[in-house]
Amino acid sequence: MSRRSDIKARQLPLDLGHHAELSRENLIVSPANAAAVALVDRWPDWTSPVAVLAGPTGSGKSHLAEIWAQAADAVRLSPAGLGDGFEAAQQGRAILIDGIATGECDQTALFHLINQVRTANSFMLLTSRAFPAAWGVTLPDLASRLRAATVVEIGEPDDLLLAGVITKLFADRQVEVEAHVVAYLISRIERSLSTAGRVVDELDRTALEQKSRVTRTLAASVITALDEGQGDLGL
Repeated sequence: MSRRSDIKARQLPLDLGHHAELSRENLIVSPANAAAVALVDRWPDWTSPVAVLAGPTGSGKSHLAEIWAQAADAVRLSPAGLGDGFEAAQQGRAILIDGIATGECDQTALFHLINQVRTANSFMLLTSRAFPAAWGVTLPDLASRLRAATVVEIGEPDDLLLAGVITKLFADRQVEVEAHVVAYLISRIERSLSTAGRVVDELDRTALEQKSRVTRTLAASVITALDEGQGDLGL
């Protein structure tokens, strides 16, 4: 195990504030997210001013959306606060709406916001667990606007993506982990990037407490404890 000497000396772990790096350079690309990454990379050469990233929870939609928002200097809106973006859209600012859920969208507000984005020759990116056709849209004009949007699916993380993310998260903590341990984790955890991050956090913390390397035995012990409800990851 490779760690800074001052961390080695601590008996109990500190909260070192390990957060995911939401940058293009830190993005790991696999077949599961390749189409979505290509969409973000193509901006501003989009075929439509409005794009939708659709995929399951934990697939990395918000990571990609944040990369795009940083590049586009976008205004970030919650699905419940669409009205807060009207002025920004009129000024030509790009708009990000992360996490639209089926049946929970102010359809009139979204329609007007899309119109303002189009009029200003700007851009909008929306993320959702479902495709727009499943959002329960009843406003015909909004349905028409969404049919004209570019819709890209981002899949459930595959083995390649999970392995890359887990390996990088350990590397960020200056922890060496063997490939067979990563493979074991992939076989046991929920296929979610957020879950992968929380499992790495728990393993890192436990290894520090026990002054141990991150081994398959330790990984099995931690995941078993989490499976039995002794942790808070809900695996």
